[in-house]
Amino acid sequence: MNSTERYLELLKGCLTRTLDGYGETYLPVLPHRGSWKHWAFEPVRRYLDHRDMQVIRRVPFNPTARAEGREWPAEAETMIGLARLDNLHQLIADVIGNRVPGDLAECGVWRGGATIFMRAVLEAYGDPDRLVWVADSFEGLPRPDPDRFPAERGDTHWRHQELAVGVDQVRRNFARYGLLDDRVRFLKGWFADTLPGAPITRLAVLRLDGDLYGSNIEVLEALYPKVSPGGYVVIDDYGNIPQCRQAIDDYREANGITDPLNRIDWAGVWWQVDGSAERPGSGEARVITIEDAAVEDARA
Repeated sequence: MNSTERYLELLKGCLTRTLDGYGETYLPVLPHRGSWKHWAFEPVRRYLDHRDMQVIRRVPFNPTARAEGREWPAEAETMIGLARLDNLHQLIADVIGNRVPGDLAECGVWRGGATIFMRAVLEAYGDPDRLVWVADSFEGLPRPDPDRFPAERGDTHWRHQELAVGVDQVRRNFARYGLLDDRVRFLKGWFADTLPGAPITRLAVLRLDGDLYGSNIEVLEALYPKVSPGGYVVIDDYGNIPQCRQAIDDYREANGITDPLNRIDWAGVWWQVDGSAERPGSGEARVITIEDAAVEDARA
């Protein structure tokens, strides 16, 4: 393994806190939004925030769950686990190696870990031009809209305060790794408001982590037409959030997309946009390897 790959493997361990002895052993106490506990606790939380304090509960560190992306960590910049970071590594290496035109984007970034890694891969491989687009409300997930998207009825993701990470914090996370520069572009707001008019010309890798039916549909409607032939679309929660899976399946069916879906792990999938003149098309998925770092399609 050469120095470039060693750097990127070390960064994966840092972003996930899966390095030996590096895992957190606590979680902050954050009652769900809309609950009586939230309203009762909020004045206490604000008081403590002003004094750089918080209420925590101790939990044992589970290295397997962390590596597989099955928990919400206290400090790690990403919760997607190692297999999905490996996948992102593979796909970016492929578009660079094959000169697939376009930028990299993630829609739904949480603390920014996957986009930090995107910028790191571009830097490590000496790519001089591509941008990294960081799209999020930076306020958590929207309330469900079952009138427009019936699949969202009863969804409670918006209640989780843990998912609300401000844009300034994400910027600081980029800066912590020395990767905040003018090639990192932030799109702050709900996807329906920011993505249709976003100044994105072409994309080589589009990663979706929006959880909700409507969020995934809004991203695909705005950005999928901009993914270059030979580029990639990655879906984070296809395997574990039914409404996410339904949104992807509905969009693919409605638009005649037959490019094969490839499993990453228990949650994530990806497909390569067909490179023929007429799009979309069909065909076998290519086998992609990284020099000195062959990675299995699923680490589970």
